Amino acid sequence: MSSLICGSLAYDNIMQYDGRFSEALLADQLHKINVSFLVPTMRREFGGCAGNIAYNLKLLGGEPVIMATVGQDSAPYLQRFKDLGISTRNIRVIDSSFTAQCFITTDAGSNQITAFHPGAMTFSHENKVADAGAVKFSIVAPDGRDGMLQHAEHSAGLNIPLIFDPGQGLPMFSGDDLKHFIDLATYVAVNDYEAELLTARTGLSLEQIAGKVSALIVTRGELGAEIYADGQKIDIPCVPAETIADPTGCGDAFRAGMLFGLEKGMDWATIGRLSSLMGSIKIASQGPQNHAPTLAEIDDRFHKAFGYRFA
Repeated sequence: MSSLICGSLAYDNIMQYDGRFSEALLADQLHKINVSFLVPTMRREFGGCAGNIAYNLKLLGGEPVIMATVGQDSAPYLQRFKDLGISTRNIRVIDSSFTAQCFITTDAGSNQITAFHPGAMTFSHENKVADAGAVKFSIVAPDGRDGMLQHAEHSAGLNIPLIFDPGQGLPMFSGDDLKHFIDLATYVAVNDYEAELLTARTGLSLEQIAGKVSALIVTRGELGAEIYADGQKIDIPCVPAETIADPTGCGDAFRAGMLFGLEKGMDWATIGRLSSLMGSIKIASQGPQNHAPTLAEIDDRFHKAFGYRFA
């Protein structure tokens, strides 16, 4: 059975500036900035949390169903999904908008200036979870604010086990909003920074949050992850990457491993290890959707790292 992935679809426009921003920005003139940066290299990547999660879940042999909104420029992305065999039936095209886009310029010191245009993402609430049909799990990832709230409520109302994955969308919500999400969720997944923000805004400790859901997952980058489930904390090791190329989309790859493990009824230790491995595989490639291991290759990597197979 399929998993429903509610979240953003976006284009990531990534540019490299060979100088340093600090050389072009005068500290005493920041109130009237008018600067231009020559960016000799530029690449455009398919991105957005829903797209990244779906891509990785498909690599594992899962059947992702994306629920998202895109704009008038979405034809290349929709064709990509068709080529990958990923359903587009619950992706709504908003003809009056552009697809969400991120514009990232990085200088020689790895400093970044980023602009994000939400575009069609702000219409995500026009999609209805019930229209997706029978699904085994649902994940609500960063998206339009109203859409995230509605999709979480509808998933819970339809008794679909829900993963709440607030990600970079977390600052949009008040403490009461976040408590509402937690009450609706079956599982909560955050990184370590988001975990601190979540506890600060709700006034709940990680242990208290874990007590309200079947599992709380906290990723900690190179330190691995922690899974609070069944009254215990399971430490998940980080799988060393073949190379460190680009962290963009690693969290989404991790969540795809979670969805696949839940679909297959794996124990939490195995789910965490598979998820950790998916993040490790992703970080070795530029862009969030350019790695392409086969399921057999993923299973071999898992066996090498942990001494047993998941597939």
